[in-house]
Order: sequence, then structure tokens, then C-alpha cells
Amino acid sequence: MAEFKTVIADPKNKTTHQKVLSEDKSNALVGKYVGEEIDGIFVELPGYRLKITGGSDKSGVPMRGDIDGNQRRKILMTDSVGFNPIRDGQRKRKLIRGRTLSGDISQVNLKVVDYGPKTIEELLKPEEA
Repeated sequence: MAEFKTVIADPKNKTTHQKVLSEDKSNALVGKYVGEEIDGIFVELPGYRLKITGGSDKSGVPMRGDIDGNQRRKILMTDSVGFNPIRDGQRKRKLIRGRTLSGDISQVNLKVVDYGPKTIEELLKPEEA
């Protein structure tokens, strides 16, 4: 399998934190989907509750929460995730990945839902130094 790069958003402090997960921790997240809440122990944040908000695969194709599965699909889109139209009414067929996490995903976006006893900076600082 592959390693996941996680981007953890903290809405209270309006900051983000990046962490690379090892292969065994990444394997625990495989099969989860966009919109699901996970325990913070998966990303070494005990006591925290995190929500998966999105991600992208190795070539930068974004994930969407309303498409089942983990495969890539070309869908006709208006203004939404993965496409920002220039003109009113513009539509375009774009490549999008489904909502299920798999080994092809390289980045996972997470948002803090419930906070733990320690701050995120305290818990992630030994890994960054």
C-alpha cells in the first residue's frame, strides 16, 4: 500500500497541520469514505474526532463525496468540486475519483470535529522536530 499525506484543518484556530502517515496507519484508513468521522488515534491525535472532507490521488484527481466507489470517472459538471466555470452556464466533462479511500489516494483532507485534552501542536511537534 501507500503512505497518506494528511492535511488536518483546525476550525477553532483557523490553522492546518500536515502529517505523513506510515503504511500501517494508512491501511487502517483504507475503506473509509468522504464524510465519515474517524477517531484521532489513526493520525496520532488521541482524544480527537476527525471528519474526512476530501482528498486527491497520485495524479491530483480530486475525490467527491457524492460518487460511490474508489474508481475514476468522467462526469459532466457545473460549478462544484474539481471545476470552477468561467462563464455562466458553462459545463465540462472532468475526471473525478469516488469517495472511498484506497491505495491510490495520496492526500487525505481532515477536519477536527471534537477536540482532545492536548492541543494539536503539542501532539504533532515531536514528529516535526
